[in-house]
Amino acid sequence: MSRLNWATGDDRRLIRFAMRAPMLDRAEESELAIAWQQERDEHALKKLTEAHLRLAVAAASRYRHYGLQTADLIQEGSVGLMEAAFRFEPERDVRFSTYASWWVRAAVQDYVLRNWSIVRTGTTSAHKALFFNLKRLKARMGVDPDRPLSFTARNQIADEMGVRLCDVEAMEGRLTGVDRSLNAPVADESAQEWQDLLISDGPAPEQVCMEHHDGDRKAQLLAEAMTHLTERESFIIRERQLKDEGVTLAVLGNQLGISKERVRQLEVQALGKLKDALVQTVGDPVSAGLAHG
Repeated sequence: MSRLNWATGDDRRLIRFAMRAPMLDRAEESELAIAWQQERDEHALKKLTEAHLRLAVAAASRYRHYGLQTADLIQEGSVGLMEAAFRFEPERDVRFSTYASWWVRAAVQDYVLRNWSIVRTGTTSAHKALFFNLKRLKARMGVDPDRPLSFTARNQIADEMGVRLCDVEAMEGRLTGVDRSLNAPVADESAQEWQDLLISDGPAPEQVCMEHHDGDRKAQLLAEAMTHLTERESFIIRERQLKDEGVTLAVLGNQLGISKERVRQLEVQALGKLKDALVQTVGDPVSAGLAHG
């Protein structure tokens, strides 16, 4: 880790700090771990984690080719290091570095999967394994990383990784594609953007605005016309005409204590009043789309 060509600026200072931290022997390591576990000695926790911060640096170096900031990778590795410190059991015959390395790598891998693309990449253990190993396997098989795998090669990788063929195909498609901004130009010096090529099945914005405005106007006119009806006529119109599924004449008759024929007569009478009121306000209610029947 003596060469820092893959890091710049503040990243190099952070890496040098991690690499200069004194390493611990088994006895010191155990003493610090016990002090943290039993006494919650934060100084012991700080010394224990700083001595192993090089594990986060190593993980950041390993996964630096995924286009993410080095400092962020080291930070996520540090989160894994802290998790390891909380879970470590000093009485077990294992060095802290051995135990912590798994937590550090898991934290960095999870961060890469969550941030490599705006589209979630790994959702299953098979997807995660393929994400971190597919390029290596393609290189070992002598396949150009920018070229698709053959059917035989996909089957070979699926067998070797113990995953389904469809998982290999899906991950290969994700890794060969890149996130593209919808505001990016279609071509150099072009005013047209990719979003201009998207087709929408929905109505145009101006149509939505017009329909919303017309709907408000119609509701206002209908409300004004309803003031010309009696309370019973208004009830019948609301139940029969203004609901998605109007009730039957018989049901309304039972509710009002009259025959269903009388309900029909009142409905016709009410519709006539509404029509007259709307004619006085807007002219022809049929052309305005406000009259029923």
